[in-house]
Amino acid sequence: MNYQENLREGLRSVRANLLRSVLTALIIAIGIMALVGILTAIDGIQASVDNSFSQLGVNSFDIEGTSSRGRRRRRGRNEKVFPPIKYKEAKAYQKRLGFSAKVSVTTRLTGAAEIKFRSKKTNPNSRVVGANENYIVTKGYNLKRGRNFSPTEITKGVNVGIIGHDLANTLFEKENPINKLVSVLGKRIRVIGVLKKIGGSFGGSGNDRSILIPIELAYRIPTRSQPTYNITTLLDGPMDFMMAMGEAESLMRQIRKDKLGQPNSFEIKRSESAADRLGSITGYLTIGGGVVGFITLLGASIGLMNIMLVSVTERTREIGVRKALGATPKRIRQQFLIEAIVICLLGGTVGIIFGILIGNLLSLVLGSSGFIIPWSRIVIGLVTCIGVGSASGYYPAYKASKLDPIESLRFE
Repeated sequence: MNYQENLREGLRSVRANLLRSVLTALIIAIGIMALVGILTAIDGIQASVDNSFSQLGVNSFDIEGTSSRGRRRRRGRNEKVFPPIKYKEAKAYQKRLGFSAKVSVTTRLTGAAEIKFRSKKTNPNSRVVGANENYIVTKGYNLKRGRNFSPTEITKGVNVGIIGHDLANTLFEKENPINKLVSVLGKRIRVIGVLKKIGGSFGGSGNDRSILIPIELAYRIPTRSQPTYNITTLLDGPMDFMMAMGEAESLMRQIRKDKLGQPNSFEIKRSESAADRLGSITGYLTIGGGVVGFITLLGASIGLMNIMLVSVTERTREIGVRKALGATPKRIRQQFLIEAIVICLLGGTVGIIFGILIGNLLSLVLGSSGFIIPWSRIVIGLVTCIGVGSASGYYPAYKASKLDPIESLRFE
C-alpha cells in the first residue's frame, strides 16, 4: 500500500466516521483560527501604523541641546555641559540648510500653565509650546478643525494658537473654539486650530493638554530660565539619510562655533517614531498571540490523540485483516498518521479562512484599513497542522502497528 492509497484510505475513514471527524477537525480549526486570527489582527494594526507614520522617524532627525540638569558622569568623569541652543542659532540652521527639508523649531516654555476661557480654566498642568508651521508635519499630528500657522504669523509672532484635544474639551464643551480668545501666560491668544487626539500610550497625554503658539511669540515671552530650542529636520526628497545627517551636524557645529577635535555642543539623533515604538509593542503582542494559539493547539492535539486512540481500538479487527493480507507495521503507521494529518489539514484550512476573516475584522475595528492576506501566517498554519497531526497521530499509529494480527482478528 503506497502513500496515495493511504491518503485515499484516510479520506474514506474520515467519511465513514463523519461526525467524529468533523468534531475533531473543529477542535483543530479553533486552535488554528485563534493563532492565525491574532497574528493577522496584529499584522493589520502594524501595517496601519506603518502607513500612518511612514514619514515620522524614517527620514527625520532631531538636534537638541545637551542635558543641563547638573553635570553628567561618564567613566568616572564629569561631562561638560554646553549652553542650550539659542533661537538665533536655530533660525540660522533653518536658513542655511543646504538640502530640501522641512525644519521644525520648537521650545517648551512651561508644562504647568493655567489656561482660561471666560469663567472656565484648566488645571495648572498644561504645556505651552512655541513652534513654527512645520511642527505639526514633522510630528505627524493632524488637525481636527481649523488651520495651521501661516508663515506671516510665525515671523511676526501673532497672538494665535493651536490647542490640544483635551484643552478643547475642557474649555469649549459645546462651543466651536475657532477664533475664541484664551488667556495663557499673560497673553490673549486667538485659537485657530484644534489637534486630533494624540493619546498617551507612550508616556502620558501631555500633548493633548498643549497649546502651540508661534515660535517668535514664544521667544518674546520672558521665562525663569533660558529656554532651549529643539530642531527637527524632515527630508523632502530621496537624499541619503546618513549624508543629510552628517551635513546637518557639520552646519550646526559651524553655527555653534564648536572647535575642531572637540565634541558636539548639541545632540543629534534619529527621531524615534510612534511606529517604531508601537512596533516593539506589537512584537510582544505577536509573541503573546503565538502563546495563546499554541496553548489552544496543545489542547486540540490532545483531543486528536484521544480520538485516534479510540479509532485504533474500534478498528482493531480491520488492522488484523490488513496485517493478515501482508500490510507491514510501517504501512499501518503511515495509514493512521496520514489519517490524523488529513483531519488536521481539513480543520486547519477552515481555521485559517476564519482566522483571516476575524483577524481583519478585529484590525478594522481597531482602526486599520484594507484587507490583509498574511501568506506567511497561512504557511505557518499549514505547517503547524501537519506538525500537530504527526505529533498527535504518532503514538496511536505506533500502537496500531504493534498489534498482534492473530489477536486482532479475534477482537470483537
